[in-house]
Amino acid sequence: MLSSNQPHVTSARYDIIGDVHGCAKTLVKLLQAMGYQNNDQGYYHPTRKTIFVGDIVDRGPRIREALHIVRDMCQAQQAECVLGNHEFYAIAYFTLLNNGGSLRYLRPHSAHHDRLIAETLEQFEQHPKDWEMMLDWFKTLPLYIEKKSFRVVHACWDSVLIDRLKEQFAAGHVDDAFVAATENHSSFAAAVFSRLTRGTSMHLPPGVLIKGRDGIDRSLFRTRFWSQSPQTYADVVFQPDPLPDYLIDTPLSDAERARLVHYGDNERPVFIGHYWLQGTPKILRPNVACLDYSAVKYGKLVAYRFDGEQKLDNRKFCWVSVEREEAQ
Repeated sequence: MLSSNQPHVTSARYDIIGDVHGCAKTLVKLLQAMGYQNNDQGYYHPTRKTIFVGDIVDRGPRIREALHIVRDMCQAQQAECVLGNHEFYAIAYFTLLNNGGSLRYLRPHSAHHDRLIAETLEQFEQHPKDWEMMLDWFKTLPLYIEKKSFRVVHACWDSVLIDRLKEQFAAGHVDDAFVAATENHSSFAAAVFSRLTRGTSMHLPPGVLIKGRDGIDRSLFRTRFWSQSPQTYADVVFQPDPLPDYLIDTPLSDAERARLVHYGDNERPVFIGHYWLQGTPKILRPNVACLDYSAVKYGKLVAYRFDGEQKLDNRKFCWVSVEREEAQ
């Protein structure tokens, strides 16, 4: 479905696209539905540009094709892309650390981590130089994009962390040393990658676990960074796996509220992905929109057609439902 709208006259004309996760066929359909054309440098629009919220890689049936579409658009300056947690996972999976002559990978090659990246590596198995090129490209992706009238980050806009990050890396592009520093889970680098690409979370009460749709038991649940004056778990929980009914009205402690991130109503619009939403795309708050609608799970690949408005509009979403043919 492509929603119709009359865009405002402005110089800020962007189509911001959610998590692709290897759904290349559907990405082409979405771009074409929005009026993009293809030439020898990739897809382009005569009056608009694209920003991708990250997570182009992993899980889907056409990861290599999707990465080439997005990278080609970025190389031709028709698009930008922020780093998603799955691009960071790929970087870390192939980053070797040398500590006193002992080599190890930044992201351990455990069964769980192997499984997450398996589809990607299988699809690049016959194209090793291509994969090296993509890994190098991942390292150039910024952790956030900030324009005059809007912002883009994969999972959470944390102004405190981002302002501090700007002191070291003004444009949000970090270096290899900063990536390696994430090995120390209490470091600033680890906090940045975790918060910006994975969002915020809260511990469940001691001894309580919830089983996700991926079969993994978790002692944490994902939280909103835009909640205003939250009082209970229900006011902050934000994930596809619901909390047990007996927990949903649990009051937040003062300490838990103090650890929450807040995105004010007067901030410029921010666009995120990451959260596996379902149903009809709609804004989360007048200045917050999530564009991840579970494309790789046969949901929707979603875009928001931004034209400078500071109050987001549900009519500006457009999307293509992912059909079973994507996997054929």
